[in-house]
Amino acid sequence: MKVLLLKDVFKLGRAGDVKRVADGYGRNYLLPQGLAVLATSGALKQVDRIKAQAKVQRDALNEEMGAVAEQLDGMVLSYTERASETGKLYGSVNTQMIADSVTEKTGVEISRSQVLSQPLRTLGEHAVQIRLTVDLIPEVTVIVNSEGEEEEIIVMQEPAVPESDEDEEELQEEEQLESSAETEVQEVDSEVEDQEDAAQIEDLEEEADIEQLEEELESEDLAQEPEAEEETAVE
Repeated sequence: MKVLLLKDVFKLGRAGDVKRVADGYGRNYLLPQGLAVLATSGALKQVDRIKAQAKVQRDALNEEMGAVAEQLDGMVLSYTERASETGKLYGSVNTQMIADSVTEKTGVEISRSQVLSQPLRTLGEHAVQIRLTVDLIPEVTVIVNSEGEEEEIIVMQEPAVPESDEDEEELQEEEQLESSAETEVQEVDSEVEDQEDAAQIEDLEEEADIEQLEEELESEDLAQEPEAEEETAVE
């Protein structure tokens, strides 16, 4: 089926273009919606007029939505969903959720059909295009976090702030107790080291006494040997 487009149709063509489409698509969607007519010889005579009118409307719409496109370009949308350990969501972030978020942030009504994305089913960062007009298609960043990850991030980022003066006093007492405990441990370690040093000194002294005793015994033995030789000679 050949049709003449009366309006811009995303991914198909602009007003005034002649396109060949499937019969079902043309009869069930394009013709009933007033987006196209059959490309008859009479209709084709209106091509120039249709294109001129469409350009005026397109330019006006682009100007109107230009500020919204600038606002959307680079926008970050964040969602928190339940996910498995492999990073797959138990549900999904669908186009309706994204359209609602964009509408809430911009104040401009956005339909789910303008969100050019499949449902997001994995954690992480995703680039999603929003079709405002056939010419204006800004891109937003959609970040999907798991519930557990968000809780951990919050715990890591939030400082431990006491809720009241009593809590602050308790924290100070705990810090003092920890400091005292560390001091006691250091003192015990020092005493143990002193005892070990004293034991080593005693061992060294004992060894010195034993060596001195051995030397004295050797001296006595040497002194007795001449006497023994004299007795043997007398006999």
